[in-house]
Amino acid sequence: MRTARFTLDPAFTVGEVNPRLFGSFVEHLGRCVYTGIYEPGHPTADADGIRQDVLELVRELGVTAIRYPGGNFVSGYKWEDSVGPVEDRPRRLDLAWRSTETNRFGLSEYISFLKKVGPQAEPMMAVNLGTRGVAEALELQEYANHPSGTALSDLRAEHGDKDPFGIKLWCLGNEMDGPWQTGHKTAEEYGRLAAETARAMRQIDPGVELVACGSSSQAMDTFAEWEATVLEETYDLVDYISLHAYYEPLDGDVDSFLASAVDMESFIENVVATCDHIGARLKSKKRINLSFDEWNVWYLSRTEAEVSALDWPEAPRLLEDNYSVTDAVVFGSLLIALLRHADRVTVACLAQLVNVIAPIMTEPGGPAWRQTTFFPFAQASKYGRGEVLDVRVDSPTYETKKYGEADLLHATAVRAEDGTVTVFAVNRSRTESLPLDVALAGLDLTEVVEHSALADADPDARNTLAEPERVVPHPVEGTALEDGRLSAVLEPLSWNVIRLG
Repeated sequence: MRTARFTLDPAFTVGEVNPRLFGSFVEHLGRCVYTGIYEPGHPTADADGIRQDVLELVRELGVTAIRYPGGNFVSGYKWEDSVGPVEDRPRRLDLAWRSTETNRFGLSEYISFLKKVGPQAEPMMAVNLGTRGVAEALELQEYANHPSGTALSDLRAEHGDKDPFGIKLWCLGNEMDGPWQTGHKTAEEYGRLAAETARAMRQIDPGVELVACGSSSQAMDTFAEWEATVLEETYDLVDYISLHAYYEPLDGDVDSFLASAVDMESFIENVVATCDHIGARLKSKKRINLSFDEWNVWYLSRTEAEVSALDWPEAPRLLEDNYSVTDAVVFGSLLIALLRHADRVTVACLAQLVNVIAPIMTEPGGPAWRQTTFFPFAQASKYGRGEVLDVRVDSPTYETKKYGEADLLHATAVRAEDGTVTVFAVNRSRTESLPLDVALAGLDLTEVVEHSALADADPDARNTLAEPERVVPHPVEGTALEDGRLSAVLEPLSWNVIRLG
């Protein structure tokens, strides 16, 4: 096969990686919370019911901002139900997922969980703009963030949380363009409500960071028009617009699935163009950034039947996709897409964190383990901090039904503060290895510290309860750095991390 090539030069960069790019998402959906994060009585549970085995994996994963409590769930959420003595909290029907919500895990438990993850775990709170509005958002903000001396801040102290939660990052609703959303609105209706809510929240705290709802996917009929209309109302009041995207192989079309990041990059670039057009039209010097606060591989086509069959159970097994090597390679490619646009994508949340389309799985009363997708995220979070170098590949291509001609190589590189560089690369070929040649210009690098790959002779190999370590990254031999050139061979259908020092 023809060699894939690119050049790395510190004079040509994309931008600095914001740590929030490695965020995740906890929704009251299926077993993400109950028997995922929170399981009193589990052998590893602490006094607050948090599973320590899960907590260790969350730390290893390296997540930062964690979005909560939804998702579709938030559009019917009454935050008051989730505070105060657990025994007094009401049980409610959750219309989004045809489940019963017990509210045993609520706002205080969420903040406590973040503190246990570590200082890197920042709250990202969503407010309900489906069935509720400005008043309830302000009440939640006052309860969560005001120090003391008001009814709601003093109520928080009565509930055992004397110190304010300090939530800076807020989502103004969720997927309000979607007809599936409780309280679905037109762009005009939502834009006006989001603007009113944003203006009021800034009266309490001018420093809040606010995310307006963008389109639920690029495939929505209202895509781009929705963003333009919403931003006409909110441009000077919000900091981010959201993007959501999920990918799965449809009708057995694995080649198109492997090129999913082509769509993700197009989505990002189209939203950036829309934001900048509205900014120019409004003659604003402000720049709206992107919050890609839901992304993943998700076998979405199975979900409707799963949910419609439910009869209001507690914490049912929903959306528990078991990921293969193929899924992990696509997942890694989506991470590359986010890094390649780090100048504008400054928040991103892997949906979700535990059990529900997640990198971490658990068994009630039993073990927790890493899915195949765990490894690309953990490696990107660990080694993808710094400045993204501008990577423009010259790669052999292949034909896809959905996206036309696509590069076999998908790659990016990040230069850390200490000058080391990490190359993240995916070989989309299912059958052939891909030779890689990288020219290094202006980089004082002398050695290959490590080359690891996630790949397997069986592209359908996956980690399960019975075989939790069937798939793990393995070292790759033969990768060399000589005379300013990196040479490597990327295995078929592989996610690669090449660290240079």
